[in-house]
Formats: sequence, structure tokens, C-alpha cells
Amino acid sequence: MSADRWSWSWTLTGATVATVAALYLPSVQRTVPGGDSGELITTACELGVAHPPGYPLFTMLAFLALHLLPGSSPAHSINVLCALLGAGASGTLCYTVCRLSGPGPGAVLAGGLFALSKLVWQWSIVAEVFALNNFFVGLLFSLLTCFHKAENVAQKTKFALWGALCCGLSLCNQHTLVIYVLIIIPWVLLQLYIHNGLCFSGLFYLGLCFLAGFLPYLYLPISSYLNTARWSWGDQTSLGGLMTHLLRAEYGTFSLAKSEEKVNMGKMLQAQLNHCVADLSVPVLLLAIIGLLYATLKRRHCAFVLLFAAMVSLYSVFFAWRANLDIAKPLLLGVVERFWLQADAGVCVLAGVGLSWSVCWLKKRLGWDVVWTTGAWLLTVGLLSQMIHSNHRECDQSSNDVVEKFAREVVFSFPNGSLVLTRGDLPGNTLRYLHYCQGLRPDLSLVDQEMMTYSWYVSKLQQHFPGVKFPGHLWDPVNTEEKNSFNIEQFLQLNTHRPVFVCIGLSEGDRSWEKTFSRWPWGVCEQLVHITSRLHPEEWVQRTQHLYNWSQPHDSFPPGSWERVANEEMWQARMKMAFFLFDLAERMEGEGQAHLYDLSYNLYSQIVDAQPDYPSNWDKNLALAAERLLRSGGGSHEPDSLLSRSIQHFGRYLQREPTDPQRQAIRSAIAHLCKERERLRDSQRQRH
Repeated sequence: MSADRWSWSWTLTGATVATVAALYLPSVQRTVPGGDSGELITTACELGVAHPPGYPLFTMLAFLALHLLPGSSPAHSINVLCALLGAGASGTLCYTVCRLSGPGPGAVLAGGLFALSKLVWQWSIVAEVFALNNFFVGLLFSLLTCFHKAENVAQKTKFALWGALCCGLSLCNQHTLVIYVLIIIPWVLLQLYIHNGLCFSGLFYLGLCFLAGFLPYLYLPISSYLNTARWSWGDQTSLGGLMTHLLRAEYGTFSLAKSEEKVNMGKMLQAQLNHCVADLSVPVLLLAIIGLLYATLKRRHCAFVLLFAAMVSLYSVFFAWRANLDIAKPLLLGVVERFWLQADAGVCVLAGVGLSWSVCWLKKRLGWDVVWTTGAWLLTVGLLSQMIHSNHRECDQSSNDVVEKFAREVVFSFPNGSLVLTRGDLPGNTLRYLHYCQGLRPDLSLVDQEMMTYSWYVSKLQQHFPGVKFPGHLWDPVNTEEKNSFNIEQFLQLNTHRPVFVCIGLSEGDRSWEKTFSRWPWGVCEQLVHITSRLHPEEWVQRTQHLYNWSQPHDSFPPGSWERVANEEMWQARMKMAFFLFDLAERMEGEGQAHLYDLSYNLYSQIVDAQPDYPSNWDKNLALAAERLLRSGGGSHEPDSLLSRSIQHFGRYLQREPTDPQRQAIRSAIAHLCKERERLRDSQRQRH
């Protein structure tokens, strides 16, 4: 590469990185995001081990970011780190195209296009491992291109050694890159063999560099051995424990989740194609196809460009085969689509190459160099500007504090010294972040329900739970008679000396608690209370009615987002006490039943009347409460009022949920209630 071309390549790369960073950094979320982010940040704060396969490189980088990068909170600092890694990823793709087809608009298109696509932007400004994975994808592409363009064996060997190190390091983050690595390694070895650069010593040093890349994994057994982290996953002090973690055996090796969900590969690949069309646009996909077609005419680059196509294709097919989640559910689609970013990087490189080679072809065939170069720059600027305009508003998370506000409201609602059994990513990861990284509510003990089912959890982390007693080595919700296992009822009996709460819900596989405990609603959570404790409904309503100060409008976040999940939990929490009283009344008889129906109806009415918009199931619940109260005598309410209320809200529910499976029964109930109201009004008119 000439000096001018080399200088121009680095100028374009630097400008791309700077521009993307200037867009990313102001849009970074200042608070903890949903999903795995809370756990990854907590792991960095505590220097523990993250969920399989451990992500040691990300954990160490995040720990450095906590101390070196300015931020308003630990979450903000690590979010900034990911934004910088995301900007670096765009630079590596830009440099890849510069080396392959020359510096110009195609290189800027490749880097900018990838960085400004909605999915990449969203996952580059939160504390997740995807920005680092994107950076490694781009780095591998760059080193691969430098290897391909190297003029002699010595240069090829140098880039091969750096590439081997990079391959090892990349697998210390996200294992999905193994598909690319398994394609790159044989191709590099073949090229070295063809150019007489392959020998025993060369293979030895390549292997040494590759293994050196795995050195960050030493962090896992060291952290596990020291056992100072109050939050950590797994026991890596033995070889078996280390391999279990590395191979994700607790999730299912080579599977996305611990699930028996059947995968339809065709639907998964179609969903990925739909994403490419919507997120990258049709013109970009056409440019990628042009890049592939033009490569077939260039003998020197044909095999190399097809290598990119092979990596993208094989990765997409493999992931579609192993992504065992139901993408018909928006939240699970959000989990799956993040892994498409790795393939998007290859598509963007092919599109950049397609634009660069198209300009070269037009110059050779038609002349007018300035016209075609200017046109390519205008096309690049136009496409990137359109993407900024389309995505910036949705991707700007600088004022998004919904998930952290949810966690703060929940964590400050508990009585002093409470034991909280968390379940799921939303309460578990966010509450742990506030508790361990922010130091909030040190009087609480946060125990993860799922983690208690693993053999390592109690033995490794029991020392970090003063005041919490475990009746065995693990909670087995199914085989509770197994040696050293315990059921939830035994656990609760040992911890009756402090208030115990479950957030959100209890494992359905173990119902032993029902013998001696009841669940009383406490906002989004529930308190487990001994059955000998007497419930005073009015007092409990007063105690739990104003637990949270939540002002987010109903249905105000996109489907599949953690913000939507948090908001829905908060909205449903408002109705939880009314539903609890209604359910309690259903299992009673006599005067106590009528009293509970009356309390439930009054609470439902108060909540519904206070909101201009609310979840549709509230209408159905209020209608049922009015109907049941009517049948039990009506309490302090007139029968006509209860009938009208029930008819009104059953009708409103059907308007909002016209496909409800019980719609016919609800219509019959409305008709019956209308007749009953007419008879009541007729009898009242006759009396007057």
C-alpha cells in the first residue's frame, strides 16, 4: 500500500470512529439497563464470574472502566466503555474495506452503515458483551484482509500470528465467533502452505499465540478460588467446574437457552432476512450482492470475498438451528436478534466493497471519474444521514431510567432486614446492581431462586449471606427427598426470624410452602407469611396501596423491551391487592365472603376510575368483582349500580380484546345482566 493510500485509509478510519463516538456517547444510558446488563455490571463491581461462559475479558475491561472512565454511576461508566468499543468496531470495518478495495466512500459506508443500524446502535450503548464482540469481528476482518493483501510470506506470517492471538481473545468474550474462527483458521493455513510459509515452527508459534489469547480465562478459577465476590456464578476451582462453565452446560452447550423449544430454521432465517431489509435497507443488500458478483470477475479477490460470504451464511444457518427460543414472543425475539449483529458486520463489508468496486468499474468503462466518485460519496452520505434521522430518537437512551427506577421503587419498599428471593432477570439483576454496586439497602439479603438449584450456590455464596440459613446444599423443586437437598418450605421454616419476600413469583415445581405459608401481595412482589398469621384486609390494603411512586403511562414502551416489562409489572401491581381479595373471597362463604367482595370491588373501582388508560384485563376484573358482589348481597352498593358497572366493563373489555377465547361466554353474561337490570328497573317503576 502506498504512503498516500495508507494515510488516507487511517484518516477515514479515524474520522469514522470519531463520528460514531460523537453520536454514541451522548445517547448512552446513564442508569442500569434491563436484561443481563445488571448482572454484568455487578460482576465487574465485585470481580466475580458472570453467567456462562464467564466473559472474563469483558469483566476485566468493565472493572477498569469503573475506575478510569468518568460516569455518573457504575452503569454509566460501563455503558460508555461499550459505546467506545462500538465506535471502534465501526473503524475496524472501515479499515477492512480500505485495505480490500481502497479508501473511499465504500469504506465509510461499511463502517457507518454497521454502526448506525438500529440494532447495532441499541446494543452498543448499554453494558452488554455485543459491542466487544462486534469489535473483535471487525478486528478479525481487518487482520484477515491485511493477511490477504500482504506482499510476502514474512508479512503474511506476522498478520497470521496477530490473527491467532485475536482469535483466542475473541473467544474469551462471546463463543458465537467460533464459527468464524473455524473458517478462518484452515483458510489461513492453506494460504501459508500455498506461499511456502507453513512449517513446524510456524505452526507452533501460531498455536502458542492462539492459546495466549485464552489467558483471560485464568481469571475465572482465580476469582472463584478467592471467593470474595458477593455475586458470582459457578465454581471454577475444579477442572470439571471450569469446563461446565466454559461449555455452558447449565444452559445447554451450543444452545441459546435452557429450553426444549423446537426451532423452525426457515422462520428463524426469514426473521433474520426481514431484519436485514428493515435495518440495513434493500439498496445496501443489493450493493452486497454486487460485491459478491464482481468478486467472481476478480481472480485475486474471488476466493477471499467468498470467504466473507461463507462466514455470514454458515453462521446464520448454525445460529438459526441452535437458537431455541420462540421468536413469536417480542421479548424473546429481542434476545435472539442481538446475535444477528455478527452476520450484519459481514454484510456491511460486502456492501462497502460492492460500492467501491462499482465506482471503479464505472470509471474504467465510462470515464468521468469525478462524477462517479462524487455520486458514491453523495449516496454514502445520504444513506447514513437517513439512518441517523430514522434511528437517533429511538436509540437515544440518555434519559431512560425506567428499569433503574423500577428497581429503586422495589428495593426501598421492603421492611428492614428482609430476605428477598428473586426470580428472573428483571428483579434479580437490577436489585443486585443497586444492592452491591450502589450500596443501597445493605440490610437486605438477596437470594436468587434459580441459583439455589445449582450445587455450587450455597457452598460458594453462603458466607456472603449472614443471617440466612440453608437446610441443605441445594434447592431441588422436583426431587425434594434427594440427599442434601431441601424444599422451599424447609428453607422458609429456618428463616422465619425475618420478613421473606418473593420477586417475582415462586418456582411452580415446588409447592411445599402451601402447607404452612401464605403469599400476601406486596407490590410486584409477595410476602410469604406463616398461615397462623391473621390477615386484616383493611390494614394490609392501607400498607401496600402506596408502595411505589410510578408515573409512567400504560403501554408506553415498544414490545420486547425491558422497559415495557418493568412498566407492565408496575401497572399490574396496582391491581394485585384487589385480585388477591377477590380470589380469597372465592374460597370463602358467608359474611366474610361478602365483606371481601366489597373490599375488592371498592379497590378495583378506585384504581380504574383514577386512570384514563389502563391494561385491558382490569375491565374484566372489575366487571367480575361487580357481578360477584351483586350475588353476595351488594354490600353498600345499589344493585342497579353494580349491574351497570359489570355490563359497562365487560363490554369495554370485549372492545379491547375481541379475540378473547371466552368472548362468547362474556357476551352471554352481558345479555343476562342486561335482562336482569331491566327486570330490576321494571320492578322499581311498578313500586313507584
